[in-house]
Amino acid sequence: MPSPLPWQSGLAPGAELPAGFLLRPALEVARGLLGYRLVSTIGGRRTSGVIVETEAYDGPNDPASHAATLRGPTKRNAVMFGPAGFSYVYRIYGMHWCMNVVTGPEGDAGAVLLRGLHAMEGQEVMKQRRGCEPLSTGPGRLCQALGITGELYGHDLREEPLRLQAGWAVAHDMVGISTRIGVSAAADWPYRFYVLGASGVSRHPGPTKPSATATEGSQE
Repeated sequence: MPSPLPWQSGLAPGAELPAGFLLRPALEVARGLLGYRLVSTIGGRRTSGVIVETEAYDGPNDPASHAATLRGPTKRNAVMFGPAGFSYVYRIYGMHWCMNVVTGPEGDAGAVLLRGLHAMEGQEVMKQRRGCEPLSTGPGRLCQALGITGELYGHDLREEPLRLQAGWAVAHDMVGISTRIGVSAAADWPYRFYVLGASGVSRHPGPTKPSATATEGSQE
């Protein structure tokens, strides 16, 4: 039988992020964020979930990153070049909001895209916002379910109404790794991490195998 997921133990973790957690490279943070919590009180309604899928974008040297521009910081990506722990929110296809967590030392422009969330609190609110299921599978659905929009661009994720909190440790044998979804540049980089068997994961390919088709949520 598969191992139970850590949050099924009923033991609540502490809320504070470990010191320096987000100052690490994006690739390390992307793996480390699995099992952490995202808590929203947007609109006075509490929703939350466990992060179960992420993608790393490693700054200007990553061809798939929004930071990989000849001009350096722009109006759109400026927050990526700032301090860690702030949100980089942008719209794709003119309709879906996506959210990244800025990582690393200031100027490195690392970011982690939140691709999937296992809903924990406020599922009815999420259903109202989404209008259908699944609730938080994929970055666009995740943002819609938690009420995240471009108004939270550059938001400090230590503060209300959207907070990133510590969570449960996810064992290495419970983590899948694959190429990123929906990117054309650096398409073979294994920078996507997900919790095996968890609800909220957009797809479960074999480890390190590329996804067959594109979907919402790339940084392109």
